[in-house]
Amino acid sequence: MAGLSFIVGIIGNVISILVFASPIKTFARVVKKKSTESFEGVPYITTLLSTSLWTFYGILNPGALLVMTVNAAGAMLQLSYVTIFLIYAPKEKKFKSMKLVALLNVGFFGTVIAVTLIALHGNLRLIFVGIICACLTLGMYASPLAVMRTVVKTRSVKYMPFLLSFFLFLNAGIWSTYALLVKDFFVGVPNFIGLVLGTVQLILYTKYKNKSRSEKSDKDVEKEEEGSAHLAREGIEMQGCEEEGDNQTNTNSRTLRKGSSLPTPSIIRQYSVGKFSRTLSVGSYEQHCDWYLDDENDHHGDLEGGKNGGS
Repeated sequence: MAGLSFIVGIIGNVISILVFASPIKTFARVVKKKSTESFEGVPYITTLLSTSLWTFYGILNPGALLVMTVNAAGAMLQLSYVTIFLIYAPKEKKFKSMKLVALLNVGFFGTVIAVTLIALHGNLRLIFVGIICACLTLGMYASPLAVMRTVVKTRSVKYMPFLLSFFLFLNAGIWSTYALLVKDFFVGVPNFIGLVLGTVQLILYTKYKNKSRSEKSDKDVEKEEEGSAHLAREGIEMQGCEEEGDNQTNTNSRTLRKGSSLPTPSIIRQYSVGKFSRTLSVGSYEQHCDWYLDDENDHHGDLEGGKNGGS
């Protein structure tokens, strides 16, 4: 049984570290752009507190070596994220984040260690720290409840990424199994609840993913129909403009033939008439095409700007 729990614990370490390492790409972009953009530092600050406390719990519990190792690695990663965030965050956001770090990661964490080592003895130490760790983990697993409510309300899984839900489900399942094998109540209870919530997330994803695609397909069909109708109107307008242009040309030719015996107008009048006739010769279709092309170029530029801005 000990060998099986060790294998499960190693698998749990690998999966948890992958979850902890998932923001690396985000913070690489922060360093590259030297800006935190719209990112918030609170999730990383609270996760730093959680991993630090679980590391302390692993130190207190002789049989929780694998709990200590994974959370120590997670704490180092979260510390790196928080440090990068504080370096590149705007002044106001940086000040608020620093206050939160001082309150949670220094004040609260330091108080827990001091109370545990000074005021408590024996098993009370492990129970005190275990309860706090379990509550923090429950908060982490309960955080997607708002997203699940949005999925049910909008009938769309747009705001619930499958991979994140799957890895949290897998992580909770592995640590629930580990806790059952080693009989660790504080590790088992929050992870079992996380397993239930993760299962619900996957069920919701399976239920609404096809509806999301169907709604997307309906929108695409509507756009195609609108585009076809738009092109049909363009063709009618173009044909009308061409017929109008032909009639205008014939009329101008007859007018010129009739006026060939008239005196030659002055240079200024020739210029004015020529300019006026060129203005009238621009049909609605050509004006619409010019506007459409300019609008398409602007839209294409906006798309490129958005794409680059989001890379």
